[in-house]
Amino acid sequence: MSSPVPLRLGLVVAGGVIGTAARIGLGLALPATSGSGWGAVPWSTLLANVGGAFLIGVLAARLPGSSARRIFLGTGVLGGFTTYSSFMVGTITLWGAAPVLAVGYAIGSLVLGIGAAALGLDLARPRGARRGEGG
Repeated sequence: MSSPVPLRLGLVVAGGVIGTAARIGLGLALPATSGSGWGAVPWSTLLANVGGAFLIGVLAARLPGSSARRIFLGTGVLGGFTTYSSFMVGTITLWGAAPVLAVGYAIGSLVLGIGAAALGLDLARPRGARRGEGG
């Protein structure tokens, strides 16, 4: 189903409100502390980005790109839940206190995010469409 532009925009906005609120809630539940140790790592952003990447992979495997559900859930909810800007701010903040940890956090976030998206995509594909299986 190809939705008209105003409907797609409304789905993205409504989903974005939900996803952003969920990310803020996660940030309040798992706040980073000041300092240079593991407590200074922005765990809530890492969890949001890696978990969101996994779920985006699942949606990509299961829902057509133009479906209203994928627009609402993928672009809206998960787009609002995951966050590149918070990832960058967290990395730069951590850099001031612990540069080596900041580099590890940045690289780890990217590798885990890509891996989570690939895993979600692979696990959610219909059985006959998975990599390595004959058709």
